[in-house]
Parts: sequence; structure tokens; C-alpha cells
Amino acid sequence: MLDVRRLRLLRELARRGTIAAVAEALAFSPSAVSQQLSVLEREAGLPLLERTGRRVRLTPAGQNLVRHADAVLERLEEAAADLAEARSGLAGALRIGAFPTATRAIVPAALVALARRHPGLEPMVSETDPAAVAHALRAGDLDVALVHEYDFVPAPREPGLATQPLYREPMYLAAPAQAPSAGAVRAPASASASASASASGPAPDQGAVLRAHADDPWITATHGTLCHAMAVRACQAAGFSPRIRHRVDEFPAVLALVAAGQGVAVVPQLGVMGPADPAVSLTRLPMERRTKVAFRSGAAAHPAVAAFAAALRAAVPPELATPDSPE
Repeated sequence: MLDVRRLRLLRELARRGTIAAVAEALAFSPSAVSQQLSVLEREAGLPLLERTGRRVRLTPAGQNLVRHADAVLERLEEAAADLAEARSGLAGALRIGAFPTATRAIVPAALVALARRHPGLEPMVSETDPAAVAHALRAGDLDVALVHEYDFVPAPREPGLATQPLYREPMYLAAPAQAPSAGAVRAPASASASASASASGPAPDQGAVLRAHADDPWITATHGTLCHAMAVRACQAAGFSPRIRHRVDEFPAVLALVAAGQGVAVVPQLGVMGPADPAVSLTRLPMERRTKVAFRSGAAAHPAVAAFAAALRAAVPPELATPDSPE
């Protein structure tokens, strides 16, 4: 009989690439992971791994077993959801991953509603970059998370995970107000008002807006994040590579640097909501950031996951566009 825990290790090896990475993610020693995978090979009755020096790769049989592992683990999530549904009331920890703008603008209201309806549930929020969510969910470090994708950085399909669309938001080019770009809209009291003002006329030529700042210093998120990739690819699509001066992940800090004349940046609507800074000029771009709720495949019906997803949907600000239909 194949052991489910060892199947999970094999699946993590297929996703992470090295035994050391699996060990670090799941809080095992590398030798313990190797031993468990060797036992799994004996249970399977044929080689699952090919070892070349320190490197390991899956054999065709191992890759096929990973596909079965995905299905088995999904059914286990469904079984856990059914058991949770049979209990009276939700209780216990719910581990939530969220990126900073959603943590500030949406998650608090969702947690208030969740506590009102399910006081026995203990939500635990961890700030998590969307690029790290898939590994954290599969490893069991998170139960549910918010992820996003951009027009220039579509999210790849992640085996073992499922998503539900939550909202869409426009993107803005933020520049020092003393040198506004073509089509710029001076930020009024909030980004939602700015969005309404800029949306009333024809959308600006995105490439032209970005090329107007091709020689300016740029402020992007840190390397390896989706936000960084979005800014770089948008500029490349406009015909230039941005000259990056600052790498900052928090959008309020990004806007403060823009106001100080330190460069220009591309920011989402949630990143510019709140009181306007007269030193920052915002130009709405015809591109979007799309946010989704992510969880392990089979967990959509888990009462705690479903309750949090419902609370999130109710907490989305009305000025953000909601999806037309679920995925």
C-alpha cells in the first residue's frame, strides 16, 4: 500500500526540483526525505528517481505517480471538507496568505465579517507574495490565499491548486506632478475618483505613456516578484527596458518616492487609494491586475475556505470590477 505522506514528498520533489528544497519546505532533514522516498520506491516496486551525483530527477514511472498523487490528495481535501461540513460550527486555525495591498484594503473587513459569523474560527494572516503561494499551499503552510496576475504576467496553472476570481483593478502610471505625462489625471481625493475621471475619455496609448518616461529612473518591486516582472515587461512591450533606481514592495513607499522626484512607477488601483498626494500625477493605463482566491484542489467546499472566500467577496470595494463569472 502506498503511503500518502510519501506521495506528498514525491509531489513536492516534482515541483521544487531538489531534495534539499523539499526538506526545507516541509521541515525535514534532507536525509529523512531521501529515506522516505526510498521506502516509497520499495512500495511501488520500481525506480521512481534517477540519481546523478547530487541531482535527482523523476523517472517516467515517478512522473506518472505524481499525477496519481495529485488526484489522491485532491480527494483527501474533499473528504476533509465533507467532515468539516458535518461538524457543528467552524473552529480552529485558518491560515491565510495575502499580499500587502489586499491585506490593507480588503482582508480586515473580511476578517470582521468572518468573526461575526464564525467566532470559533481563528484566522491567521501571513503576508505572502503570490509567487510563493503555490508552494505554501501544497506544503500545508497555508489553507487559502490571495494571488494576482497582470496582463503581462499571466499566472501559470499550478497542479494541485484551484482558484476563484475575486476582482479586477486598473493600473496607473505614477509620475512626479511637476512633469505630468500625456493623458495624466491629477489625483483627486482618491484613486477611485481618479479612475472615474480618467475612464470618462478615451484610454491613452499605453505604449506612448510609458515611452514618455523611457529616460526616467523607475521604481519597481523587488526582483522575483510578479509586480517587478509586470513593470519590466510592460516597458519592454513599449520598446525599452526601464532604468531601475529603486526596488520597493510597499506601494505607499513607492508613491512617496515618486512624490520626491525619485522616479516613475506602475501601480494598481488599490495601491493609490486614499488621500491624494498633489505631488503625484496618475495616468490610467489600459491594463489590469486580476486577483483570485487560491486553495488546494478539492478544498473549495471546505466550510472555512468557503466562508472566508464569501467574506472576501463582500469586502471588495464597490469601485473595483468584479468578475462576470467564476472560473
